[in-house]
Amino acid sequence: MSKPKSNSALFMYIVIGLMLTVSGVCFTLFYADFVKSRVILWVGVASFTILYHFWLRILLGCVTRHLPIRYTAWWFKERRFEKKLYKILRVRKWKGKVLTYDPDAFSPEKHSYEEIAYAMAKAETDHWINELISLSTMFFPLLWGAPWLFLSTGIVGMLFDMQFILVQRFHRPIIVRVIEKERKRKTRRALAKKGEET
Repeated sequence: MSKPKSNSALFMYIVIGLMLTVSGVCFTLFYADFVKSRVILWVGVASFTILYHFWLRILLGCVTRHLPIRYTAWWFKERRFEKKLYKILRVRKWKGKVLTYDPDAFSPEKHSYEEIAYAMAKAETDHWINELISLSTMFFPLLWGAPWLFLSTGIVGMLFDMQFILVQRFHRPIIVRVIEKERKRKTRRALAKKGEET
């Protein structure tokens, strides 16, 4: 695991460590026949499920660093319906309260707008993958039953990640417009300089 980059990241690491310990102890007690208690089993299952959600999110976030993500790709382009959706969901009012794993990645003081646009596309990719992680927990009933429990936690996980997707898609078109303006400005300057030289 990489070094925590924010309080949110530190919280995730602490939860991973705690859930790993709790699920390990509970599963050992139950499956080694030390304590045959359904309570012990389900505390272990709940802890393992939380561990699974958090750990895979961090792991796959590291994997996506090596993917050729382009913020100009079709998938990341703004759709016509999105602005209306943002108004209905009032994204502008709550977007600033959303937790951020690595705030520095989106800082204009530390990065170019191109780098920020890439970070936004990567973050969105990570959260779409997280949607699949949430869906995958719906296979856990094959081990432990209680499909309603894993269905509900899967849906909650998907809704949780959707807020981050909405925020990235809300902000990125603004950053892309800034990039395009900068490019046009540089092109005009280059043409003007070329005209002066001739």
